[in-house]
Amino acid sequence: MWLVIGVGLLGLFVGASAVLAFRVSEATQRRESPAVSPAQPVSDDVAALLSALRSTSVLLGPDGEVLRATPDAYSAGLVRAGHLTHSALVELVDRVRRTGTSADEQMLVPRSSVPGSDRLALEVRIAPLSAGRALLLAEDRTNERRVEEVRRDFVANVSHELKTPVGAIALLAETAADAADDPDAVRHFAASMQRESRRLSALVQEIIELSRLQAPEQEVDFVHVALDEVVAESVDRVRVEADARQVSIAVGGDRDLHVLGDHALVVTALRNLLDNALRYSPEGTQVSVGVRARGDIAEIAVVDQGVGLTAEQQERVFERFYRVDHARSRETGGTGLGLSIVKHVAANHGGEVRLWSTPGRGSTFTLRIPLADADAAHTQSAQSPAPHGAEGEDQ
Repeated sequence: MWLVIGVGLLGLFVGASAVLAFRVSEATQRRESPAVSPAQPVSDDVAALLSALRSTSVLLGPDGEVLRATPDAYSAGLVRAGHLTHSALVELVDRVRRTGTSADEQMLVPRSSVPGSDRLALEVRIAPLSAGRALLLAEDRTNERRVEEVRRDFVANVSHELKTPVGAIALLAETAADAADDPDAVRHFAASMQRESRRLSALVQEIIELSRLQAPEQEVDFVHVALDEVVAESVDRVRVEADARQVSIAVGGDRDLHVLGDHALVVTALRNLLDNALRYSPEGTQVSVGVRARGDIAEIAVVDQGVGLTAEQQERVFERFYRVDHARSRETGGTGLGLSIVKHVAANHGGEVRLWSTPGRGSTFTLRIPLADADAAHTQSAQSPAPHGAEGEDQ
């Protein structure tokens, strides 16, 4: 009997020891391994590591569920309702799990489920992790892709635009050579060559100017610029053309306003607006230039009485090489770059250019640039308000 009792006590002791050893082992594992629970599917260390990554990151579970994702993964539309939203990403993750090797791929994915939405250009890398997990890293290259497309289109447009005057000059020179024994014909062709060469020179100059304005390393030494001087210089530069077209120029508005910027660039912008207005103004009409302070912004409005612009034309008028009337542009020497230059000058000065236009009533282009000293801003004069009226685009 005592033997049976002894064996029973021994078994109880062994069982208790085993349970105790298991509990100690389990506690040790909890101390050495970060806790994982449905409420916190990744450890604090892993979460901190993902937060430190500059790339958009998504940590995926064994069943493709999103365990953790950075905020930009949601804003970019990569993750929704706890899962990846794009089938191409899901397929790439599945392939990585099957092969057990990392994968890199470039892909275009819709920004949202809305038909026709913008597409994101992504560089994606997916790496397999332990326990069936996977890490997705994505770099958004959309802006770089867009810049490259713009640069490519710009080169193509420039090549096309340069072909026209160069080809015309070559043809005129050949024709003039064939008419060497006819002085009147030679003079006629020589005049045409001069006109095309001036157009070519203007085009090259504006291409250079626009390229300089768009350069990412472009730095401008801003100084106080007197708008009175800007207006006077700009009007003086177009006075001969205005007289030739029999278009008068009226100047009014606030005086002694200053902006912080580059004097030459502001003059270039205003001169382009005046060139544009004169180009589309009928004989006997008037182009008005009005300057006023509105809050801490200086506004320079150029108003013409031209043919005006449709809503569709207004949406495209600031595009490079865009022309509303190709025939008129060729006749007047327009390059299609003037308004694009105005837009970039305004942007480089922290401002903008606004357009009001109605077909048959003309257009108003308003260059808006922050004043150099908001405290010195002049109140708009009731006697000389900025003109409001009505066209033009650089063609």
